[in-house]
Amino acid sequence: MQTLFIDKEIKYTGEQLSPHYIYKNYNLKGNAIIAFIGECEVNLNHMVDIEDVINNEPIYSKKMLNIIEENFNSSLVEMVYKQRLLVAITKELIEKKNDKIKIERNGDDLYIDNKKLSVSIATKSITSTLIHFGLNIDASGAPVNAAELIKDAGIEDIKEFAIELINKYKKETENINLAACKVRGVV
Repeated sequence: MQTLFIDKEIKYTGEQLSPHYIYKNYNLKGNAIIAFIGECEVNLNHMVDIEDVINNEPIYSKKMLNIIEENFNSSLVEMVYKQRLLVAITKELIEKKNDKIKIERNGDDLYIDNKKLSVSIATKSITSTLIHFGLNIDASGAPVNAAELIKDAGIEDIKEFAIELINKYKKETENINLAACKVRGVV
């Protein structure tokens, strides 16, 4: 899996959660995960989560750390597992960096003091499976009671955090693949 932190602000609209977005825009061919910072505004017409559409719940955050993964050899169910793994690694990493913080994970969502820190979705395209995972940096204008990485989680260097997070995730997924390859089948 290839990783990349994009060092320019990009507004996440949901349109980036599409097949070959990473390859077309950043020349990473194959399985890849990218991270970038920018405003997040996903209107209902680009919303992938049907429950959010039914409940008329668009997503907004003035500044968010956005992570997108595209995978070409995982089923949708496997991608949901990977999504949960990414969320769990994020929780562990924040708690390691700030031992005074207690983060609650509920499925693919993270909370600090009952305030929502993250948004996340896994989906399938015609050629691949995809994840978007976002963490609030400045939740101004958010339609929910929201936590923030700097203010609530104590994460000061967002770029450093993002790079460490996607690299830990890459290492974990590669280790899972190696674990599956080293065992003898039983009959």
